[in-house]
Amino acid sequence: MSADDRDLEEAARKLFSGPVSFLKSAPELKFLPPATVPEIAFAGRSNVGKSSLLNRLTNRSGLARTSNRPGRTQELNFFEVGEPLRLRLVDMPGYGFARAPKDVARKWRWLVNDYLRGRQVLKRALVLIDSRHGVKEIDREIMKMLDDTAVSYRLVLTKADKIKASALEAVQAETEAEARKRPAAHPEVIATSSEKGLGMDRLRAAVLEAAES
Repeated sequence: MSADDRDLEEAARKLFSGPVSFLKSAPELKFLPPATVPEIAFAGRSNVGKSSLLNRLTNRSGLARTSNRPGRTQELNFFEVGEPLRLRLVDMPGYGFARAPKDVARKWRWLVNDYLRGRQVLKRALVLIDSRHGVKEIDREIMKMLDDTAVSYRLVLTKADKIKASALEAVQAETEAEARKRPAAHPEVIATSSEKGLGMDRLRAAVLEAAES
């Protein structure tokens, strides 16, 4: 690791050790907060571990519980980081939930697509992939949406502690190969574990780097 990388990780550690708070939920675009600071959005299938990841990332045990109702919460949840305010994390509703009515799924697509397409302060999306399952077709759909809207994004593996090291190495290689096919995807994939803390320093640094880019 270079000195610059170490400095970035330390800056990110300090940032996320400071104030982090829930701001608001936005069920429609008209409820979005003012576009005044950089935003980093988190996307992923239902039950991919998004809430747990956000809580571990921010060192808060219950920060993301407001969105922890898979298949029913169809809102963008905003969290503010830093004092003075440095950036916002945006928790997008989970996709691919089997029991969602078609009209709910359609509303999700409209809300998320309109947010991605029109939010000028959105610096990057992080697309969470369950290490145990790898990239699924539903993940490719959200990746295509991001490619089509020219939103920079990065793939993040979750629950990396739930599989053997050799299997994790294989799924990381496969996921990076998928990323290389995508015009808007960052080539490096970060493997994480909310339970064990694996990859959290790198993820915090990636969030800060994207926000400041």
